[in-house]
Amino acid sequence: MAIQPIRLLGDPILRTQAIEVVDFDKELRRLVEDLTDTMLEAPGAGLAAPQIGVGLRVFTWYVEGDVGHLVNPVLDLSQEMQDGDEGCLSIPGIAVDCRRALSVVAKGFDLHGEPVTIEGSDVLARAIQHETDHLDGILFIDRLTPELRKQAMREIRESQWFGLAGSPTVKVSPHPTGGLGL
Repeated sequence: MAIQPIRLLGDPILRTQAIEVVDFDKELRRLVEDLTDTMLEAPGAGLAAPQIGVGLRVFTWYVEGDVGHLVNPVLDLSQEMQDGDEGCLSIPGIAVDCRRALSVVAKGFDLHGEPVTIEGSDVLARAIQHETDHLDGILFIDRLTPELRKQAMREIRESQWFGLAGSPTVKVSPHPTGGLGL
């Protein structure tokens, strides 16, 4: 069990498309465990690998008492839509009405590489769509109407955590570089 720090809005990994998992190994199982532990500790309804700094197509969810995970998801969305409050562990303290498909059929793999299909509606459908968006570098605020997005961005700028993701830390080598890399 290892609870990981959650990346905040402004961290470039949240805007980067994650790559497909090809090795279903011990490291992937550890990643799923870390995602699950971090999500439950936060607490949240879902957590995607990029939110803890890992650029792989993996996410977990915790909805209505059920914990699950999906690797390399592919979604089939219903035409029927739902509106509801949505938040994000990478944008803490903000919840805004967001439009999503009412139901979803998600196909992918479990942590052992076995094919799985998850069917969900309402909150589970919302969580699966939200986390899959993270894997594509999309945040829920990108899906808001212009008016709601403007309001959300105002709240974000006024939040205590805004700007904490900041610029990446640049480490300087303690070894002589001979003028290279300065």
